[in-house]
Amino acid sequence: MIRKRYLCLVISVIVIISLLNQNNPLLVTATKDIDKETITENASLEEKLSAILMNKHLAGTSTAVSVMHANTGKLLFSQNASSRLHPASNMKLLTAVSALEVLGEDYQFSTEILTNGKVKGNVLHGNLYVKGKGDPTLLAKDLQRFARDLRKQGIRKIKGNLIGDDTWYDDIRLSQDLNWSDESVYTGAQVSALTLSPNEDYDAGTVIVEVLPRKAAEGKAKLRITPKTDYVNIVNNTKMINKDGKKDISIERKHGTNTIVVEGTMPVNGSNAKDWISIWEPTGYVLDVFEVALNEAGISFIGHSKPTRGKTPTKANKLAIKKSIPLKELLIPFMKLSNNGHGEVLTKEMGKVMHNEGSWEKGIEAIEQVMSDMGIDPTSILLRDGSGMSHKNMIPANALTQLLYHAQHKPWFKVFKQSLPVAGESDRFVGGTLRERMKTGPAKSNVMAKTGSLTGMSTLSGYVMTKDQHPIIFSIMINNYLGSSKHIMAIEDQIAETLAEHDFSK
Repeated sequence: MIRKRYLCLVISVIVIISLLNQNNPLLVTATKDIDKETITENASLEEKLSAILMNKHLAGTSTAVSVMHANTGKLLFSQNASSRLHPASNMKLLTAVSALEVLGEDYQFSTEILTNGKVKGNVLHGNLYVKGKGDPTLLAKDLQRFARDLRKQGIRKIKGNLIGDDTWYDDIRLSQDLNWSDESVYTGAQVSALTLSPNEDYDAGTVIVEVLPRKAAEGKAKLRITPKTDYVNIVNNTKMINKDGKKDISIERKHGTNTIVVEGTMPVNGSNAKDWISIWEPTGYVLDVFEVALNEAGISFIGHSKPTRGKTPTKANKLAIKKSIPLKELLIPFMKLSNNGHGEVLTKEMGKVMHNEGSWEKGIEAIEQVMSDMGIDPTSILLRDGSGMSHKNMIPANALTQLLYHAQHKPWFKVFKQSLPVAGESDRFVGGTLRERMKTGPAKSNVMAKTGSLTGMSTLSGYVMTKDQHPIIFSIMINNYLGSSKHIMAIEDQIAETLAEHDFSK
């Protein structure tokens, strides 16, 4: 009798918990850790993944997981996978697929040098235009090559203005949901059709600021900026300290200005500190660096000339052009390093190509159209940018696995898959954001997936091959977590590793 009453009590508790979970389908209420030893080798895939998702670090989170067979499209596991969550940089999966579909894998951006004047003797009588068409790969060395090209054409002096034409895109520089606190750093760089990158990571619209130690514990640390430019004003508030002191350096641009403040302490034996800082108004940045390149090439401006923004006349003559690497190569830094600027440039470029308007609004319309063509209901998702920086993007995990499934049947799929970070591969242009994760075991070099990370959000979606050679597509989306991201990423890795280790034949 007592045993029957106890059994009824247990059943009642289970029913109550079940009802509570129905009212809160996304709420994970686990209270204990589940490790690999808890899961038997012969357990089903559903049992293994369900056990992992009981991890205590998921308590109170909104978590969704979708696992699909890559050959058949059959869902093998789904937890909350139809519910919309924030994708963070998994948004770049949509942008990359759409760019390949709309622009094509061989698409190139360009930057042009033009004039509305004529060369008489060694003087160009007229304005010199730098027309940007969105190229995020433009470097200082390209501007130097432009200057040399002009010199080879006999130009030594320019009687006119240096004009930057960024009208290929609209003049809205920051996406609508970018946090104010993010706009100083490279991840929140401004988007202009005329922009410049400091190195071949192609973080367009940024400069690299380095802080270097001196040999004596006195005065200020040395500063170095790449590329060299007077467009920014560096305020050096650093202090050299003895070798036993602590290095504590901050580098930040003041909002709405190009004043970069560097402060803190640098020991005499300290290692260099380096950061990529975004520029306020990149068009002017390009003009400043180009003017320096012209002067170094022996070309000077005469009269009352000045650098300014403007639109290139229709009948201007082209003097030089630089084309970017093709999209299939640009996807490597975009996806491997999760370059936010590339996501936004590609979004505006798709808007320009598809709707003749280089704006976020038209670019997102282009992405939504591609998603619809790929079988994803555009009314089931909310898109606000192309990088995933927005905290308002919303996508179901099932939509991501469906996207990855349909992508396999496109002629550009090989290019797309090669752009994904590869687990445990130390080369940053191979492993990317997964190079320090899943460095051993069957997941290493097997899991190819896009990471995503924002405050309280972590995502991982991609491809993996099981132990018995079944190709799997998966999407893991974890929102609203508190505490360290390392616990959350460890859970993502455990799921991916479980897929890599699973044997369906058992």
